[in-house]
Amino acid sequence: MEHLSVNEIHRRFEELDGWDMVNDGISKLFEFEDFRKAMEFVNKIAEESEKENHHPDITVSYSKVTLFLVTHSANGLTHKDFKLAKIIDQLV
Repeated sequence: MEHLSVNEIHRRFEELDGWDMVNDGISKLFEFEDFRKAMEFVNKIAEESEKENHHPDITVSYSKVTLFLVTHSANGLTHKDFKLAKIIDQLV
């Protein structure tokens, strides 16, 4: 799978809310009222990631969940990253 061009990344990035460019990928911090809610969110992400066969890097710090998406096999961002970011945003 080929990574997206810089122009395509900028276009697709405009469709996302709250995501940031970090190195070669995209990242977003989600905050919840407690650890249990954060873990419920992580479990929902796991289910959707399995369906999409595309898995984010996930960091949990009590009630905060940080996600990082990049397509490692393409050495950059692909449509899979933006598709999963939109799915994740709908889980909140």
